[in-house]
Amino acid sequence: MIPISWYLILGAILFLIGVLGFFIKRNIIALLLSVEIMLNAVNVTFVAFSSQHGQISGQIFVFFGLVVPAAGAAVGLALVIAMFRNRESLNVDRSNLLKW
Repeated sequence: MIPISWYLILGAILFLIGVLGFFIKRNIIALLLSVEIMLNAVNVTFVAFSSQHGQISGQIFVFFGLVVPAAGAAVGLALVIAMFRNRESLNVDRSNLLKW
């Protein structure tokens, strides 16, 4: 049996990769992917603790935690496509769409 500390280390590494990608990258799609990596890292820890305690509530929370951000990612991708059509760039520094 794999100890829970390995799952927690995996979750911490995934979360760190997501945070670094969020702060380093300037592409909006890369930023959205970094946020998704961070959410998946949290989901790994939820499943690890849920299986350790023998409860299914953490796994149910992970299921809803995967469905809701997937819908949000679809809306975010639609916004990114609209921004690319108007600005012809996905650089975060040049995106001033919401400014008047």
